[in-house]
Amino acid sequence: MSKLWQKTTNVNELVENFTVGRDTEFDAQMAAFDVLGSLAHTQMLQSIGLMSADDLGLVQRELKNIYVDIEKGNFTIEPGVEDVHSQVEMLLTQRIGDAGKKIHSGRSRNDQVLVDLKLFFRHELQQIVEETKTLFDQLIELSEKHKNTLLPGYTHLQVAMPSSFGLWFGAYAESLADDMELVLAAYKITNKNPLGSAAGYGSSFPLNRTMTTELLGFDSLNYNVVYAQMGRGKTERIIAQALSSVAATLAKMAMDQALYLSQNFAFVSYPDTLTTGSSIMPHKKNPDVWEIMRGKCNRLQALPNDVAMMTTNLPSGYHRELQLLKELLFPAFTDLKSCLHMATFMLQNITINTEILNDPKYAYLFSVEEVNRLVLSGTPFRDAYKQVGLAIEKGEFNPDQQLNHTHEGSIGNLYNEQITDAMNKIVDSFNFDTVAWAIAKLVK
Repeated sequence: MSKLWQKTTNVNELVENFTVGRDTEFDAQMAAFDVLGSLAHTQMLQSIGLMSADDLGLVQRELKNIYVDIEKGNFTIEPGVEDVHSQVEMLLTQRIGDAGKKIHSGRSRNDQVLVDLKLFFRHELQQIVEETKTLFDQLIELSEKHKNTLLPGYTHLQVAMPSSFGLWFGAYAESLADDMELVLAAYKITNKNPLGSAAGYGSSFPLNRTMTTELLGFDSLNYNVVYAQMGRGKTERIIAQALSSVAATLAKMAMDQALYLSQNFAFVSYPDTLTTGSSIMPHKKNPDVWEIMRGKCNRLQALPNDVAMMTTNLPSGYHRELQLLKELLFPAFTDLKSCLHMATFMLQNITINTEILNDPKYAYLFSVEEVNRLVLSGTPFRDAYKQVGLAIEKGEFNPDQQLNHTHEGSIGNLYNEQITDAMNKIVDSFNFDTVAWAIAKLVK
């Protein structure tokens, strides 16, 4: 099948297969967003006299029909069609004739794919935020439920000081809140309109880029048309950094879970249906979910470097290897969303060991508590430290295991309400409702 951009010469099949690669596979995920871009662009074309009202009516009606087909799963990129943009335009032209050929005026394939990517990334980031918030809420719920259940704290993998399950769950909740700051930054960079930059140098048509910005629910424009193209790669790198931050939190939590589930710790347990066995050892309950999550999230932490290596020495303007960024980012969204979802699911089924500190190996866990009690009663700190140390050496250490931690963020004062307020403020800053309203109006 001939390409929309072809003139008379056919591209060598080997060259075409090598350069197209997996484009159509990932382009299919952008189909709905390609239609949204065209809905906004054609309204703008009509407003500046490059499309008649009648043609606009035909185009808008059929684009919305294609959008419905995509939402129902009834859309494919046909063999021989090079990308989603061509497929949509060809469908449109087949159904309404010459009016469909007018939708590319004032656009290049470059800014068309840019706006598709921005809309796709914006949508995916919203899903990441929603999955993260669900996991956050689960962690806060567990933190409150188990706030009085003590847990050994470790440093250097040595028994250190008393902690609690309230602190442990709450720590990961607050970590996710910080991760959302990075996701918000990535979202803000993403939520800028590149449409109208054409091939990266603008257009002689009197385009109204502010209009398409408003129609698509973008916060603002990528103003400079050269930078709009230069932003490809940079946007992906910033998104990759945000995703890797969330992944780092999950990877650490997954490691804790695998460790705490082991027989040597036995701090937590899960139903047999959520763990796996051994083909030879009948006693095994393996934390496969957490291990797969740890592996996926460790791999995701390499994502910013992968993106940087793809783009680091490119001059300004478009270059074909930018298409390869889809192969990095699209699966990353899928993997991170699945990890977030599974983490929430597993935590909904966790059982906490409330008798951990009955084990005598944790007796020295309270050494610092005893030092502090002596200090509060008037003993200088260094003297108190030596006094407790000598008691431990002589085997005479018999601590009071009652705790009295009152400062902000401590065992007795978790500050979960403040952590939750911080997370809610960040999530509210995304202004997802504004985007939803704009898109609903566009496809109405």
